[in-house]
Amino acid sequence: MSERIQEAYIKSAVAKGLLPPEAHRMPEVVSLTAPSDLSKPIHFWQLYSILGQEPIVGIVSRFYERVFADEPWFLSVFEQVGGLKHHIVTQASMWIDVMGGGPYYHGGEYRLSFHHTHNAMALMNDKGAERWVTLMRQTLDASADLMTEDVRVRKSINTFLAFFMTKYADEFAFADRHIFGETNGPLKRRINLMKMTTEAIEGLSAADLSDALAERGVDVSQYPDKKALVEKALML
Repeated sequence: MSERIQEAYIKSAVAKGLLPPEAHRMPEVVSLTAPSDLSKPIHFWQLYSILGQEPIVGIVSRFYERVFADEPWFLSVFEQVGGLKHHIVTQASMWIDVMGGGPYYHGGEYRLSFHHTHNAMALMNDKGAERWVTLMRQTLDASADLMTEDVRVRKSINTFLAFFMTKYADEFAFADRHIFGETNGPLKRRINLMKMTTEAIEGLSAADLSDALAERGVDVSQYPDKKALVEKALML
């Protein structure tokens, strides 16, 4: 599922301005290996390269332990499908698959869709979604020990969960309450002004110009508007 979900997320993120239009051609974005540069975000299909299998299974296990200790109205839907071990195995397989660990979740998106429209339909509503999110957020808050010291990991997991929650909210018409914590912010493009034409530089946004000049050590506070930023960029 890594490739399919990656394509869907990139399309959505480009539309929201979180990724540049050429993101699907950027190695640092489409790679299944997380960038070593800590200033670059970890995309959720790169999480397996950082975490490996055991921490992912550990987070999923802790979540379902909370589920199976929860209120009957919520728990009963899961119990109808299978026991604690069944849910840990299937959900962890899906996470590992989407997070770049290989084709673990047999059946892919079709199986996932079938599960939600048949097995879990009773929870695909405002009340069920709110409870699911609450238990997952509690799990993540209590699982820092499984996420390494890389602060990008939690943001990436939050982004992964928020993407799917928004997807399900649209599909099943419930309120989108993906309050898992801070998610990946907009990706800053690395712009090489020295290799760009005048027309290309003029086509950049003021924010991109400011970032590119700042990376070259320019005090951008001296250039109050886009025209001034363009003039400075052309002088380099």
